[in-house]
Amino acid sequence: MRLSIAIVNWNTTSLLRECLRSIEAYPPPFDYEIIVVDNASADFDAPAFRAEFPSVTLIANEKNTGYARGNNSAIALSKGDCVLLLNPDTRVTEGALEALVEFLDTHPDAAAAGAKLVRPDGSIDRSVRGFPYPGPIAWEFLGLSRLFPRSRVLGAYRMTWFDYSKSSKVDQPMGSCLILSRKAIEDVGLLDEQFPIFFNEVDWLYRARQSGYEVYYTPSATVIHVGGASTRQAERRKMVRESHDSLIRFYSKHFRGRVFAPIYWFTIACIAVSGRLRGRS
Repeated sequence: MRLSIAIVNWNTTSLLRECLRSIEAYPPPFDYEIIVVDNASADFDAPAFRAEFPSVTLIANEKNTGYARGNNSAIALSKGDCVLLLNPDTRVTEGALEALVEFLDTHPDAAAAGAKLVRPDGSIDRSVRGFPYPGPIAWEFLGLSRLFPRSRVLGAYRMTWFDYSKSSKVDQPMGSCLILSRKAIEDVGLLDEQFPIFFNEVDWLYRARQSGYEVYYTPSATVIHVGGASTRQAERRKMVRESHDSLIRFYSKHFRGRVFAPIYWFTIACIAVSGRLRGRS
């Protein structure tokens, strides 16, 4: 088995169907499997889904276990040399799946690679960011990155200057379409479930880099991305709070005691204040 495709669904079943139909339309020229994890979606009918997609392995959860645990359960069942984490609000294009596998084949130092994501209107989805180190995150939440978006220092988190036409080593491509090598999964481990929705792939990619692997972005694979289809189902304030809380958990895990204490706590304060302000807007 060359490729396992893991898709975690929550209340986006119509988009999930479109995603699966796109894979059927543009399958890779090698053995692959699809594992769908449904997190107790209100719009999901498991028997009907199994009848419509008999070749798909389905894990139908009785409650919403979160994105990280859902992907982990799919990875645990998977048999492929590579595992593609794919959001249900995506549609693959011709040649995308084989291009991602071929990219990992030709880059043995790669733990993961992200595809070129485009919006349904064809515009680029700016899907590559730097790791949320203390400095870049402080500049982000202080608004300096917006004042100087082309600065490689002040704009190091959102990377608004990134060239999406070229393959390159990056920190964190968006997890909406992210292919992982089996060897890296075995070495780095699964997604950390203390990040149920946000920052789980960022944490995994950071751990991969700490383990000596590289992470790449490649435009050789293009995937259409609607964006935010699942998170829009939940209350905005709750999602904003969860996003900022997850970033604080990321900091506590990776930077507490490793950076100068005033810088650490200043960054935490920036995140917390920003979260409260955005949650009220």
